[in-house]
Parts: sequence; structure tokens; C-alpha cells
Amino acid sequence: MTLAAVPSAELFGTSDLMALRDPYAVYQRMRRECPVQPVGWMVGTTWFVTRHDDVREALRNDSLFSNRSNAKAISLVMGRTIVEMDGREHLRHRNIVTPALAPRALRGDFPAVVASIAHELIDRFARRGSADLVSEFSFTYPLKVFAGILGLPDEDWAQVHRWAIDLIGIARDPARGLAASRTLAEYLGPFLAARRAAPTGDLISRLAHAEVEGARLSDEEVVSFLRLLVVAGAETTYHLIGSALFALLTHPEQLEEVSADRSLLPAVLDETLRWESPVQIVTRETLAPVTLSGVEVPAGTDLTLAIGSANRDETRFPDPDRFDLQRAPSDHVAFGFGKHYCAGSRLAELEARVALDALLDRLPGLRLEPGADCAVVGLAFRGPDRLPVRFDAESLRARA
Repeated sequence: MTLAAVPSAELFGTSDLMALRDPYAVYQRMRRECPVQPVGWMVGTTWFVTRHDDVREALRNDSLFSNRSNAKAISLVMGRTIVEMDGREHLRHRNIVTPALAPRALRGDFPAVVASIAHELIDRFARRGSADLVSEFSFTYPLKVFAGILGLPDEDWAQVHRWAIDLIGIARDPARGLAASRTLAEYLGPFLAARRAAPTGDLISRLAHAEVEGARLSDEEVVSFLRLLVVAGAETTYHLIGSALFALLTHPEQLEEVSADRSLLPAVLDETLRWESPVQIVTRETLAPVTLSGVEVPAGTDLTLAIGSANRDETRFPDPDRFDLQRAPSDHVAFGFGKHYCAGSRLAELEARVALDALLDRLPGLRLEPGADCAVVGLAFRGPDRLPVRFDAESLRARA
């Protein structure tokens, strides 16, 4: 039987997938009725894979499910990067960046530096008694941290973040996305040249002097790496923090519990990653014919692995639409699985844990603005669009 492709706008009920509020009802129906469904997408037809076991297997097995599919979409704005590599090539390039983002590299004073950035931002609104925690905190905080890791000037973070947003918005505005890709490359070029001449120990220096099989990365390879890291290092953490805050603010009894017991913060993040995965979809290409949930998929087929659907699969997670801090640590796939497991996952979790801890310390009585209309939105990347809150204003004496 040949399955007909369904246009994405018809499937999800909107052509603006960046503003999509609830894909989960659609995913639930797909898991039940058509777990592997061809969908008309911006770069042609892709087959959505929605069940947990199928998604996990495709993430695990890169000898059958290739990452080269990313060259058709992500690479349009990122250039050639690790996300389109398989096998030994992927491992060699992953080994360049992983040490800089590994737990051992985050020891020493790094957590204190991250905390100081969080408190610097909170200082701007703590005495006001109200804020939008998206625009005034979660949007800004991760990129300020990542700018420090890269060794970029602190005053440039806002512009770099705007370029990152344009990059991931290429589906909505291709010309703007491609322009941001070129502009970011032009911006990063002088920093790369300076680090090649005089390394300073930051991540740009590490990439500038890294070697793969005895040869240094070219300028184009380094810039492509940096584009990817800016998006991965800032955008995903931004959405993780925002969604964790949204979850707690919309579950005030759990917010109260976490405020009183910060040892629950890892559970908050683990459940947020499952409940509202910051990265909702990733792509693969089949290298041979394969059968997924009884559906025969030909070789050379583009797949979209629905991470968000897999993490709400009722066969793996009881009552999956419920945010539950008492849920046992789960086998969610928010950070991927296998060889391509997110290299920056520990960094993202550290940043998010420090951010939540600082906000709960500084903003007692934290609660949503009465009548606030806010939601988690998006399909490729998901996070809250706004988080207007009230809290007990901090006194001058408290921070003296």
C-alpha cells in the first residue's frame, strides 16, 4: 500500500508551525492510526515517525538511518557540520568539541560564573515585582553564557542571538535566514583569524587549532561549527528554561514543592525535557528498505523523527500529557540517543539548574500574571512565547 503525503498545514491545522500551540493531539492520533506518515514539507516529502521505539531505533542506528539528510535543510544555513555526518567522520569531529562541553570542563569557577550572569539579569527586575521571564531572562541568559564560552564580547550577545533566531526561522523567511548565515560568518571571521594567530583558550581557539587526521579544520568548517553551536548552545537552553518555568508556573503546587526543596530541580528538568522537548524533530535518511511499525519505508526516504511525540508515547510513559515530578527518571529521547546524543546536554542542564535556582531564590511568591495568555509554541523548537509574572519585590536592603 502506498501512503499519500498530507500537507503539513493540513496535518497540523496551520501553516505557521513556529506558532503552533499543540501538536500533541495530532501526534497521539498518528501514533494510533498512522505512526509513519508521509508529510508535505518545505523541502519536499518527509515521513513523520511518531512512536517511541521507532524513533529511538532510528536515533541509535546510523548504519541504517543516516544523518546526511540534514544536508538538505540545516546545512543550507549552517554549512557542513557534525549533524550531517555518520560513522568515523562524525566521531572524529565530535571528539573536537565534546571535551570543551564535558562535565570536567565545567568544574572550577564555571558554575559561579554562570550564576553571576543569572543574578545580573535578575537584578534588572527583582525590585519591580513583575517581569516577563522570557524576554527579560530566558531569552538572554543562555547566549550570554555561551558568548563567554566562545570568547565573544559581552555587548555582542543580543545581535548574535537575533542572527540565531533568523537562522532557525529559514522556513518562514528563507532570504532572511540565508542573510543571517552570511552575516554571522562575516562577524565570526575576524575572531577566528585572531585565535589562529594567538589562541586564548576559549572554544573558538580550540576549534581554530583542532586537527582531524593531521589536518586543521578550514575556516569554513570552523565557522559552520560555530553557527551550529550558537543555535544549539543558546536556542535549546533558552527553550528548556522557559518550558521548565512554564511547567512550574502552571502547576503551582509543584512550584511550591520545588521552592522548598531544590534537590528536586534535576527532576524538574528531566520531566520538562520529556513533557516539552526543546528540540521536537530531527531528520534521518534510510540507507536501505526498513519496516517501522509495520510500514514499509523505501531506501533513500527522508524521515522526520518526532521527538516530542516519542516522549509522550503512552506505551512508554503513563499519563504522558501530565507534568509529574514524581515520575521515575525516564528513557526520553529529548537529547537524542546513541552516538549522536547531544554533546552539550550536561552544559544545558547545568545552565538551566543554576537559572531556576537563582530565580527561586530571588523571586519569592513567584506566580503567573492573573489572566496571562501564554503558551508553549513551535514545532521544530518549542518554548513559551511569553511568561508575564508577579512576585514579592526585592528590597534595597536585601541586595545590599
